[in-house]
Amino acid sequence: MSSLTFKYTILYVENVEKTLEFFEKAFALKRSMLHESGDYAELQTGSTKLAFSSLELMQQLGKNPSSVDVKHPCFEIAFETDDVGAALEAALAAGAHLVQACEEMPWGQTTAYVSDTNGFLIELCSPVTVPS
Repeated sequence: MSSLTFKYTILYVENVEKTLEFFEKAFALKRSMLHESGDYAELQTGSTKLAFSSLELMQQLGKNPSSVDVKHPCFEIAFETDDVGAALEAALAAGAHLVQACEEMPWGQTTAYVSDTNGFLIELCSPVTVPS
């Protein structure tokens, strides 16, 4: 069997263009592409892409995505940064909703949580500091 590469994660959203604009503003991510139909887009996030597909397209393809519920998330997206506080402020200024303010974790990491304009849970975190 050949090796596998984790290529992308796709979030199903009501409006791909507005979601793309939010992630560009809130997290300073760069657009990789937006399909001319407006139903699919990708952001540059390193070797793995963060992508968005419209709920309408998924329904046309016979999929039935469930609704997002930030109070009962089934996953989260995490963005690592050296300055969690500044990243949190930028996300909130772009329209994100605060879920958890900055906290120091016992394993040597600072974390904060927001939800995006679709209700997806997003962690902002520092690198884990391993005790020496």
